[in-house]
Amino acid sequence: MSDLIARAAMDRRIAEIITPTVEDMGFEVVRVRLMTGKESILQIMAQKPDGTIEIDECGELSTALSALLDVEDPIVDNYTLEVSSPGIDRPLTRLKDFDQWDGYEAKLETEELIDGRRRFKGILQGTEGSEVLIEIEEKGAPVTIGLQFDWLTDAKLVLTDELIRDVLRDRKDAGEIDEKQFDVVETVLDGSNEEKN
Repeated sequence: MSDLIARAAMDRRIAEIITPTVEDMGFEVVRVRLMTGKESILQIMAQKPDGTIEIDECGELSTALSALLDVEDPIVDNYTLEVSSPGIDRPLTRLKDFDQWDGYEAKLETEELIDGRRRFKGILQGTEGSEVLIEIEEKGAPVTIGLQFDWLTDAKLVLTDELIRDVLRDRKDAGEIDEKQFDVVETVLDGSNEEKN
């Protein structure tokens, strides 16, 4: 399992416990993070294979996973379970995510310095074998580089008007939102673009 899904040892342990149940319910685990502080929060991001998840489905997953985690009891301290969708500016945690979101802007971070840097921002260009391809600006010109998936410590989409519009268009085409709702978003996005110009 990739470290991008579950980074810390505890996250990986929790992912091992929950993944069979999540998959049996028809979903995929996108990311698991146990965030500790004043209050501990166990954040589990999941989705259906088509990339969607509804609020009531998050509730069903939360109920099932809460019962499972009560039995397995991997976390010593009290915590709040938070089951959610990956969102529009989602984390990219599996190699297939980079193909699915080919053409969209993303931020990638690597463990080690690559050509003097760890952070890369640019347009995803899919994958080639185990490499993630991203087009970045290098000396004022676009250049596509390949980063081994195993080198990545973090990756997520950048929230852009294009991403919002395309995700909502897909939801409209799937019948999840109606034409009127989509038109409102288009109007807002078009208005914000006019203000920028």
